[in-house]
Amino acid sequence: MTDPLAFVRHQDRPLDWDRHDRKAARAALSGTIDMAAARRLDQGARRFQPPPELVAAINAALASRSPLLLTGEPGTGKTETAFYLSEYFGLSAPYHFQVRSDSSARDLRYDFDAVAYLQDAYAKAIGTPADGSDPRAQPRYLKKGMLWLAYESEDECVLLIDEIDKAPRDFPNDLLQELSDQCFAHPFGGAPVRNQGPPPIVVITSNGERSLPDPFLRRCVICHIELDDALLGRILDAWESAFAPGLGPELGAAALAGFKKVRGALKERGRPPGAAGLLLWCNVLAVQQFTAADLATGPLADLPGIVCLVKVPEDYQLLGRPRR
Repeated sequence: MTDPLAFVRHQDRPLDWDRHDRKAARAALSGTIDMAAARRLDQGARRFQPPPELVAAINAALASRSPLLLTGEPGTGKTETAFYLSEYFGLSAPYHFQVRSDSSARDLRYDFDAVAYLQDAYAKAIGTPADGSDPRAQPRYLKKGMLWLAYESEDECVLLIDEIDKAPRDFPNDLLQELSDQCFAHPFGGAPVRNQGPPPIVVITSNGERSLPDPFLRRCVICHIELDDALLGRILDAWESAFAPGLGPELGAAALAGFKKVRGALKERGRPPGAAGLLLWCNVLAVQQFTAADLATGPLADLPGIVCLVKVPEDYQLLGRPRR
């Protein structure tokens, strides 16, 4: 095996700090900056190559102005699709709402800072607006959510509702009227919040952690993205130049073959890595100057940079490393 570039070298005894070259160690970090930037969603959109079935679903959703629901395992490009559409049509960044386990449909519409309002009320610091509106509607307390901002946009825009399967079951159904009627009631009696421009391009993602209600599914154009060999090849082809010159065709092919072996070994009982793991691994292989030969021998558990693909200790045993 080659002696790849290492940022922190193994020490079998305490480091001699008096002789340690901190400047050289710091300089080695500079080569990682551009690759980290390239993996950002807004930058990665230019490398995104949607598979044919996703292109068909996108066109159907755009033609009907229906929400596009993307399902599939993490790392298949579901979230990236929203950024790709923004880049494709020359729009601003998507209005991105990240769903959490305690999210409600109200969070997508607005957020009310009750603590700040009560503090000001206690201090008698709340003034009455000149227009006579409810003081709770002042921007200090009432924060517009992503759906509100998308409806206010007078230009085309993309609304991304990410990982909807994390939310409580009522969350999707609570969005049906807002997405269909393109308006919702103002929380404090003001004029209803209505769509001001073209209907937002709505992209919704799900990792399949829980099933979604049928009424919600009926309103969406749905595409399941399968992380098969064809998609893996497209992903690696699109990103290979980002890892150049460290990742050439030979190392790229070896990395893809090794990745497939790891996924196959972990498919039944482990946690197989996704496309994001493949890109992370290729990044590491390129920066640390490994070669295809380094990936050709030894058990899968000892592959260079295997920590990029294995997320739980038990999976190392499935890859051939004996229990210690």
